[in-house]
Amino acid sequence: MNKFQITNREVDIYTDGSCSGNPGPGGWAGVIVHDLISILTGYETITTNNRMELLATINIIKSIDKNINIHLFTDSNYVKNGITVWINNWIKNNWKNSKKMDVVNKDLWLELYDLNNDYKISWNWVKAHENNKHNNLADKYAVLSMRNQKNYKINNYVFTSI
Repeated sequence: MNKFQITNREVDIYTDGSCSGNPGPGGWAGVIVHDLISILTGYETITTNNRMELLATINIIKSIDKNINIHLFTDSNYVKNGITVWINNWIKNNWKNSKKMDVVNKDLWLELYDLNNDYKISWNWVKAHENNKHNNLADKYAVLSMRNQKNYKINNYVFTSI
Protein backbone atom coordinates (compact mmCIF):
# COMPACT_ATOMS: atom_id res chain seq x y z
CA MET A 1 0.00 0.00 0.00
CA ASN A 2 1.32 3.42 -0.92
CA LYS A 3 1.60 5.80 2.01
CA PHE A 4 -0.05 9.20 1.89
CA GLN A 5 2.44 12.06 1.58
CA ILE A 6 2.02 13.94 4.84
CA THR A 7 4.30 16.74 5.97
CA ASN A 8 2.72 17.22 9.40
CA ARG A 9 4.17 15.49 12.46
CA GLU A 10 0.66 14.77 13.76
CA VAL A 11 -2.59 13.81 12.06
CA ASP A 12 -6.17 13.24 13.08
CA ILE A 13 -7.77 10.14 11.62
CA TYR A 14 -11.47 9.27 11.60
CA THR A 15 -12.54 5.73 10.78
CA ASP A 16 -15.85 4.02 10.18
CA GLY A 17 -17.25 0.73 8.95
CA SER A 18 -20.57 -0.08 7.34
CA CYS A 19 -22.43 -3.30 6.66
CA SER A 20 -25.81 -4.07 5.09
CA GLY A 21 -26.96 -7.14 6.96
CA ASN A 22 -24.63 -8.73 9.45
CA PRO A 23 -23.16 -10.57 7.63
CA GLY A 24 -23.60 -8.88 4.31
CA PRO A 25 -21.79 -6.52 1.96
CA GLY A 26 -19.59 -4.07 3.83
CA GLY A 27 -17.41 -1.03 3.38
CA TRP A 28 -14.89 0.88 5.44
CA ALA A 29 -13.35 4.34 5.27
CA GLY A 30 -10.71 6.44 6.90
CA VAL A 31 -10.33 10.21 6.75
CA ILE A 32 -6.90 11.71 7.37
CA VAL A 33 -6.88 15.35 8.46
CA HIS A 34 -3.49 16.95 7.75
CA ASP A 35 -2.51 19.83 5.51
CA LEU A 36 -5.15 18.30 3.20
CA ILE A 37 -8.07 15.95 3.71
CA SER A 38 -7.33 12.44 2.42
CA ILE A 39 -9.76 9.53 2.24
CA LEU A 40 -9.08 5.83 1.83
CA THR A 41 -11.81 3.18 1.55
CA GLY A 42 -12.36 -0.49 0.85
CA TYR A 43 -15.06 -3.13 0.81
CA GLU A 44 -15.84 -6.83 1.21
CA THR A 45 -18.70 -8.74 -0.38
CA ILE A 46 -19.62 -10.75 2.74
CA THR A 47 -18.52 -9.44 6.12
CA THR A 48 -19.67 -8.00 9.44
CA ASN A 49 -19.85 -4.46 10.73
CA ASN A 50 -17.20 -5.15 13.38
CA ARG A 51 -14.76 -6.46 10.76
CA MET A 52 -15.33 -3.31 8.70
CA GLU A 53 -14.66 -1.11 11.76
CA LEU A 54 -11.41 -2.98 12.40
CA LEU A 55 -10.32 -2.96 8.75
CA ALA A 56 -10.96 0.78 8.52
CA THR A 57 -8.65 1.34 11.47
CA ILE A 58 -5.96 -1.11 10.35
CA ASN A 59 -5.80 0.05 6.74
CA ILE A 60 -5.78 3.76 7.48
CA ILE A 61 -3.00 3.36 10.07
CA LYS A 62 -0.95 1.39 7.53
CA SER A 63 -1.31 4.29 5.07
CA ILE A 64 0.62 6.61 7.44
CA ASP A 65 4.37 6.70 8.08
CA LYS A 66 5.36 5.34 11.49
CA ASN A 67 7.06 8.57 12.57
CA ILE A 68 3.79 10.56 12.51
CA ASN A 69 1.75 10.84 15.71
CA ILE A 70 -1.81 9.66 15.13
CA HIS A 71 -4.88 10.90 16.96
CA LEU A 72 -7.39 8.24 15.96
CA PHE A 73 -11.12 8.87 16.32
CA THR A 74 -13.59 6.01 16.01
CA ASP A 75 -17.30 5.82 16.68
CA SER A 76 -16.86 2.13 17.51
CA ASN A 77 -16.60 1.28 21.20
CA TYR A 78 -15.73 -2.23 19.99
CA VAL A 79 -12.53 -0.92 18.37
CA LYS A 80 -11.57 1.62 21.04
CA ASN A 81 -12.26 -0.59 24.06
CA GLY A 82 -10.91 -3.66 22.30
CA ILE A 83 -7.47 -2.16 21.63
CA THR A 84 -7.15 -0.08 24.82
CA VAL A 85 -8.76 -2.35 27.44
CA TRP A 86 -9.95 -5.80 26.41
CA ILE A 87 -6.97 -6.99 24.34
CA ASN A 88 -4.65 -7.37 27.32
CA ASN A 89 -7.09 -9.77 28.97
CA TRP A 90 -7.65 -11.63 25.71
CA ILE A 91 -3.92 -12.20 25.38
CA LYS A 92 -3.60 -13.21 29.03
CA ASN A 93 -6.58 -15.59 28.68
CA ASN A 94 -5.29 -17.25 25.48
CA TRP A 95 -7.71 -15.31 23.23
CA LYS A 96 -10.82 -16.14 25.23
CA ASN A 97 -13.31 -13.40 26.08
CA SER A 98 -15.02 -12.86 29.44
CA LYS A 99 -17.54 -15.59 28.54
CA LYS A 100 -14.67 -18.07 27.90
CA MET A 101 -15.47 -18.08 24.19
CA ASP A 102 -12.96 -17.52 21.39
CA VAL A 103 -12.40 -13.85 20.58
CA VAL A 104 -14.09 -12.99 17.27
CA ASN A 105 -11.87 -11.37 14.62
CA LYS A 106 -8.67 -12.53 16.34
CA ASP A 107 -6.75 -12.19 13.06
CA LEU A 108 -7.58 -8.49 12.83
CA TRP A 109 -7.02 -7.87 16.55
CA LEU A 110 -3.51 -9.35 16.25
CA GLU A 111 -2.75 -7.06 13.33
CA LEU A 112 -4.13 -4.00 15.12
CA TYR A 113 -2.19 -4.93 18.27
CA ASP A 114 1.07 -4.99 16.28
CA LEU A 115 0.25 -1.66 14.63
CA ASN A 116 -0.58 -0.13 18.00
CA ASN A 117 2.85 -1.19 19.25
CA ASP A 118 4.64 0.10 16.13
CA TYR A 119 2.90 3.48 15.82
CA LYS A 120 2.29 6.37 18.19
CA ILE A 121 -1.52 6.36 18.47
CA SER A 122 -3.88 8.09 20.86
CA TRP A 123 -7.29 6.40 20.83
CA ASN A 124 -10.46 8.50 21.00
CA TRP A 125 -14.16 7.74 20.79
CA VAL A 126 -16.56 10.07 18.98
CA LYS A 127 -20.33 9.76 18.91
CA ALA A 128 -21.63 8.60 15.54
CA HIS A 129 -23.92 10.71 13.38
CA GLU A 130 -23.36 13.91 15.36
CA ASN A 131 -21.94 17.24 14.21
CA ASN A 132 -18.42 15.96 13.55
CA LYS A 133 -17.87 16.58 9.86
CA HIS A 134 -14.84 14.27 9.60
CA ASN A 135 -16.59 11.35 11.29
CA ASN A 136 -19.65 11.94 9.09
CA LEU A 137 -17.37 11.97 6.04
CA ALA A 138 -15.88 8.62 7.07
CA ASP A 139 -19.40 7.25 7.46
CA LYS A 140 -20.45 8.61 4.05
CA TYR A 141 -17.53 6.94 2.26
CA ALA A 142 -17.86 3.65 4.18
CA VAL A 143 -21.49 3.45 3.02
CA LEU A 144 -20.51 4.47 -0.53
CA SER A 145 -17.86 1.73 -0.69
CA MET A 146 -20.32 -0.80 0.70
CA ARG A 147 -23.07 0.12 -1.79
CA ASN A 148 -20.81 0.39 -4.84
CA GLN A 149 -18.40 -2.41 -3.79
CA LYS A 150 -15.60 -0.09 -4.85
CA ASN A 151 -12.37 1.30 -3.35
CA TYR A 152 -11.74 5.04 -3.22
CA LYS A 153 -8.53 6.98 -2.60
CA ILE A 154 -8.88 10.75 -2.52
CA ASN A 155 -5.83 12.90 -1.88
CA ASN A 156 -7.33 16.38 -1.66
CA TYR A 157 -10.94 16.31 -0.52
CA VAL A 158 -12.68 19.69 -0.30
CA PHE A 159 -15.81 20.21 1.75
CA THR A 160 -18.51 21.99 -0.20
CA SER A 161 -21.79 23.59 0.82
CA ILE A 162 -24.97 22.25 -0.72
